[in-house]
Amino acid sequence: MRLLIVRHGDPDYENDALTSQGRLEAEALSERMKNIKADECYVSPLGRAKETAETSLKKMNMKAEELEWLREFAPKVNRPQKLGVAWDWLPQDWTNMPYAFDFDRWTQYPALEEAGVQKERDWVYAEFSAFLERHGYKKEGKIFKVLEPNSDTIVLFCHFGLECILLSYLLNLSPFVLWHSTIAAPTSVTTVVTEERREGIAQFRMLAFGDTSHLYAAGIEPAFSGRFRERYTNDWERLD
Repeated sequence: MRLLIVRHGDPDYENDALTSQGRLEAEALSERMKNIKADECYVSPLGRAKETAETSLKKMNMKAEELEWLREFAPKVNRPQKLGVAWDWLPQDWTNMPYAFDFDRWTQYPALEEAGVQKERDWVYAEFSAFLERHGYKKEGKIFKVLEPNSDTIVLFCHFGLECILLSYLLNLSPFVLWHSTIAAPTSVTTVVTEERREGIAQFRMLAFGDTSHLYAAGIEPAFSGRFRERYTNDWERLD
């Protein structure tokens, strides 16, 4: 099985929509996606993801099922600096959390516990687990039991924070590492596939993360959304 996780285009968060840049990105994405022979497509209920998916789905001649658990992963946490989403911490703060790098225990931090992050994570994990089981793969411990081997291509139109939660489940990694050490730019495509080296047993392997080749093919520079300034003195780039 092949999973394509697609982040929405450059966001206008205030209106839960795409910016003009985001609409250009979504059009470039659609030129890539029209060549994907997908078996099923799913989309977040949030406007910026649905708007991104719309152009691609039209060219793919497909419809997407809306799934509530594909919404952005955004419990509000009282971080040391200010109230904010679970996945935006200063490096000197998150790297000093006792379990930040631990797949099983990363939610065990007072501010995260207070914000109900584990409850949200467990809900997403449970929904994703049931989803994967319907598609032929059941997680048992750190590997997957193959219920029905297949080569289906499944497309998920969603969000960067949530994407890292899904990848953490598939790859047995703490999402803190993914949230802060990687970036999937707007309309980027992450590809994850099953590997079955022994009959009945599978793991997931990431073939590509945050691929934006469709943007460069269209002459579009990837948007900065989700990133922070490269140098502290770059005051035209985002600080917080």
